[in-house]
Amino acid sequence: MQPGLETLDYTFPGTRPAGAFTPVLVGVVGSGNLEVLLEPAPGSDCRVHIETSARGFGAIWAAVVRDFHTRHALAGVQVSIHDMGATPAVVSLRLDQAAQELKP
Repeated sequence: MQPGLETLDYTFPGTRPAGAFTPVLVGVVGSGNLEVLLEPAPGSDCRVHIETSARGFGAIWAAVVRDFHTRHALAGVQVSIHDMGATPAVVSLRLDQAAQELKP
């Protein structure tokens, strides 16, 4: 982790197994943007790891990732988010783009 970044971790019980898939990367880390990486993970949880330059927004991050999980309920997935100040709408968009890549 880079100095000055805040790290947040969330775990949700999944109900929609993602199955085997190649890791999915959407977005780019840059000023005001972020990248989302989805990787297969053992078990039936969806784990979300966030590294963000925007410190002190834990409640907003919790709401955004909870909303994502409510819509997609992925199981067996590790979500990694590297953020450089993206808005919640952009975060939701990138998460949905990544989840869309998992659909057959």
